[in-house]
Parts: sequence; structure tokens; C-alpha cells
Amino acid sequence: MATYKQLLAEREKLEAQLTEVRQTEVAGVIEKIQSLMTEYELTVDDLTPKRRRGRPAAAGKAKAPAKEKVSLPPKYQDPKTGATWTGRGRAPAWLGKNRDKFLIAE
Repeated sequence: MATYKQLLAEREKLEAQLTEVRQTEVAGVIEKIQSLMTEYELTVDDLTPKRRRGRPAAAGKAKAPAKEKVSLPPKYQDPKTGATWTGRGRAPAWLGKNRDKFLIAE
């Protein structure tokens, strides 16, 4: 059975062999890619995907008319700062747990 030091030495030899083989294979692959690029007259820009912003346009769909946003009247008001909240969305910190004392009388 091999000792720990022998296995470590073997691992180092294998890693060196791996890097050497990889370098030779990568060089061959690069050469092949370059020859194909010249054969088909390709540039690096042809290989990289075009970056687009936003969502792609829906093909063949008609857009629905935009809904108008209706602003709601506030239901709660902070008497100290005058800040208001409609009751929708995340509750503000000043509201606390007892919302009744901040209700706006209609």
C-alpha cells in the first residue's frame, strides 16, 4: 500500500501531466477555431451574442390599452409629520400596531 507522501508525489506528477496535455489540446482547438473563422470569414463580433435591453417585443400581439392609474384617497395620517397612507402596499413604520388612532375621519 502506498504512503501518503507517495500519493502526494503521484498527484503532483498527474497534475503536471494534466496541465501539459490541456495546453496542447487547447492550442489545437484554438488553431482549429481560427482556421474555421478564416474559412467562413467570421469575426469575434459575429460570435458574441448581441445584448438587448428590456423584454423582446411580442410578435403578432396587439397591445392592450394602458389602464389609467387611479390615485386613492388616504385613509391614515400621521399627526406629527402629516404623512399619509392609503392602506395599500407596505404599511409605514409610523403607523405601528394600532391603526385606529391614525384613521382619517371621512
